[in-house]
Amino acid sequence: MFTILLGFISFLFLLHYYIKYRRIGRMLQDIPGPKGYPIIGNILGFQVSNLQNTFEKLLELDKKYYPVYKIWSFFFASVTLLCPKDIEKLVRNSKHIEKSTAYNFIKPWLSNGLITSGGDTWQQRRKILTPSFHFNILKYFVITFNEEAKYLVASLKQESKDGPIVKDTLELVIEHTLNAICETAMGTPLKEKDELQVKYREAVHDFSKIVSYRIMRPWYHSNFIFSFSSLGRKQEKLLKTLHDFSSDIIAERRRFHQQTNGKHLQNLEEMNENVGFAEEPNGNDKNPMSKKKLAMLDLLIAASNDNQIDDKGIREEVDTFIFAGHDTTATALNFCLLLFAKHKSVQEGIRNEINRIMQQNDSNITMSMLNQFSYMERCIKESLRLYPSVPSISRYLLEDLQLDNYLIPAGVDCRLSIYSIHKNPNYWPNPNVFDPDRFLPENVKERNPYAYIPFSAGLRNCIGQKYALIEIKIMLAYILYHFQLEPVDELDDVKMMGDMILTPTKPLHVKFIPIK
Repeated sequence: MFTILLGFISFLFLLHYYIKYRRIGRMLQDIPGPKGYPIIGNILGFQVSNLQNTFEKLLELDKKYYPVYKIWSFFFASVTLLCPKDIEKLVRNSKHIEKSTAYNFIKPWLSNGLITSGGDTWQQRRKILTPSFHFNILKYFVITFNEEAKYLVASLKQESKDGPIVKDTLELVIEHTLNAICETAMGTPLKEKDELQVKYREAVHDFSKIVSYRIMRPWYHSNFIFSFSSLGRKQEKLLKTLHDFSSDIIAERRRFHQQTNGKHLQNLEEMNENVGFAEEPNGNDKNPMSKKKLAMLDLLIAASNDNQIDDKGIREEVDTFIFAGHDTTATALNFCLLLFAKHKSVQEGIRNEINRIMQQNDSNITMSMLNQFSYMERCIKESLRLYPSVPSISRYLLEDLQLDNYLIPAGVDCRLSIYSIHKNPNYWPNPNVFDPDRFLPENVKERNPYAYIPFSAGLRNCIGQKYALIEIKIMLAYILYHFQLEPVDELDDVKMMGDMILTPTKPLHVKFIPIK
């Protein structure tokens, strides 16, 4: 017995020695961070009761250890960067484009899609997909955004015909952002598929919760152990729902090309070169193919015909873009509505701008009109500063990263806390105050551009950020053109959870008052 005990103690000693004095351990010793214990590191500090408390714990560390700190446990280590100068060194370096180990938990769903992949796969997929969000393609998406925004307003008017109504703002907009991404990027409208849409949204929500839970529970890091747990079995059911949804969309789009003898795929290259250089499309375009033939999914199908991507790769990107294209945009719209309801003078300023612009074209918004929404755009940006849809991102270092004051070793994760970066008082005076003037040209010019990264930055910035901003502008324009907003829940009193997407701990509501 004594021999076994001595052997176990010797093993723990050697394990501690290896963790602390291997190359990563030695290099991390100079970087500040919360107190760690031998072998287990900081893990005890994160044994909190729920995900809300975990997010709050990270925000506390962000404040306490600015501008850089480490957390670690066993062989895992993460370094958080909070200074814009350090962030620039990470995101602009082509050697640091690999996503962190935390993204492994969403790979069962998104596999090697654009969000999770790295290296040659990421570069090839990015090259295939970039034309989907070219300015000349986005012009045609504006038609669908107008239609979807009118559909949203019509449903609100139907409910409010007897007076003001109170709505859960996230639940209100998420249906329409999902409709929009499927019709524009996938060429497949979801209208009249309410049950399928609800089932998909619920699966996304539940899967996100499982991912967040796994990240903060080390005993669930092992896929082998997780697969035998109740959560693992629940995840398998959710994955079937999510993958069936995307597979059905792909199958429907392939049937469309079969029925049209693939002529739109044959003309795809010519279309991408020439579309949009003639007059701007508008909502009166009666050509039923004008939008259908511009879908991102068509580029993937065409690429598969040239053996650039296989069927699994197509589903990976469809899963990725449906998720990222509707959930993050809905979150941004949600917080915009809540903030504009709270700040009446801001709401009236936006509405005055909308009224002036929308009278130009019989209330149909065109791409050229969008550029005139300058005040609304500043308000949207300020909302994204306070409540970025994605609260943090992280990379895995394949090579050392040299900062001004520290050398971060290869083999660790580098986390960027976007939520905390956007509230850095060195760049944002009175950071919790909603002030759209922060984004006046003269103020933007004086500020480090990496102090504001709601769509990430550098080589792996969000491919769909222009798409998202256009959709948000059009949705808000129609809502504020037809309704006044009044707050119901106090936004400042609600805590946030830092899941894959920033989420309030409870549903938030706004009163919609029809404008006669």
